[in-house]
Amino acid sequence: MNVLSDRINNLSTSQTLAMAALARELKAQGKDIISLSLGEPDFNTPDFIKDAAKKAIDENYSTYSPVDGYADLKEAICKKFKRDNDLEYKPANIVVSTGAKQSLYNIAQVMLNEGDEVILPAPYWVSYFEIIKLSGGTPVEVPTSVESDFKITPEQLEKAITPKTKMMWFSSPCNPSGSVYNKEELTALCKVLEKHPNIYVVSDEIYEHINFSGTFCSIGSIPGMLERTITVNGVAKAFAMTGWRIGYIGAPEFIAKACTKIQGQVTSGANSIAQRATITAVEADPKVLHHMVDAFHKRRDLVVGLIQEIPGLKINVPEGAFYVFPDVSEYFGKTLKGTKIENATDFSMYLLAEANVATVTGEAFGNPNCIRFSYATSEELLKEALRRIKEALS
Repeated sequence: MNVLSDRINNLSTSQTLAMAALARELKAQGKDIISLSLGEPDFNTPDFIKDAAKKAIDENYSTYSPVDGYADLKEAICKKFKRDNDLEYKPANIVVSTGAKQSLYNIAQVMLNEGDEVILPAPYWVSYFEIIKLSGGTPVEVPTSVESDFKITPEQLEKAITPKTKMMWFSSPCNPSGSVYNKEELTALCKVLEKHPNIYVVSDEIYEHINFSGTFCSIGSIPGMLERTITVNGVAKAFAMTGWRIGYIGAPEFIAKACTKIQGQVTSGANSIAQRATITAVEADPKVLHHMVDAFHKRRDLVVGLIQEIPGLKINVPEGAFYVFPDVSEYFGKTLKGTKIENATDFSMYLLAEANVATVTGEAFGNPNCIRFSYATSEELLKEALRRIKEALS
């Protein structure tokens, strides 16, 4: 008899977390590993947010918080959605959760039945696929490539839709590719969705502020889309608050209610102190983030330039987030220093063994030709990592 459930046995481990753990293990053994595997800003949480948390502790915010989040936080999130995204939400449309990952899990659990199809433009963030599967849904991957800037076309979307299609999930700026859909591109996709009014869209906008394109468009702001879009966001990436674990959604009220219902049975309300600090974060003018965004922009240019000097790697110029996603397929079938490279996983493991640089295989993101580097680390380390990679591939 199987002691563990089929559910857990069929679930894949998060490749990003697995690679980070492996890198830590090798570091502990004394290896000089440069880890470019985790998507985590290397900045500290801004002081004004830390001060708000300290104040909340002194004010004794130490009891259970409402399941869906403090009322004044939900008000602040509504204002943020209006200010930054041109989205009209009321507090009844907002649910605050323990990180955007829980927000996504809640959505899948309350929306998907066995066999419902979810369109995933690939590459997609690693956990979408497993969360959808765990909730009984069937992920339907729509492939893209470095040549198309890793964006799907309206024709591809139309072709992927079947009578079983329930949702489409995507992120912009995208993790892992850094691609940003502009308003024209989103409008063209919405023209297709107009013909299929029963399909709901999950728009993961956690990287909205780490964006070098000068513009940002939320798909929910396109006419006709608000009532069928669930906008997912949080404070982890832009405010360097990954460990504070606060995410939130804006959604049609019946979906928000359902998410509150499931959260009430699973975790209840998110951390009280972190929520109080989040009020300060979302009320702040996004200009306070410019120093971080400028640093990421500079690193992006540095990394893209250095990768372009490495033969056999193809790269687009990502407009947001803090990742590059080079196509490494030119190395498939080759033998490097006695190691046969058959796929992106082999390539990624080769870089770990030979260059002491941790990356993540693109297979985890639905694109088996690529690997993901995070450039959320210092310029010195990035230069050294790419010098080692170039050497390992020469």
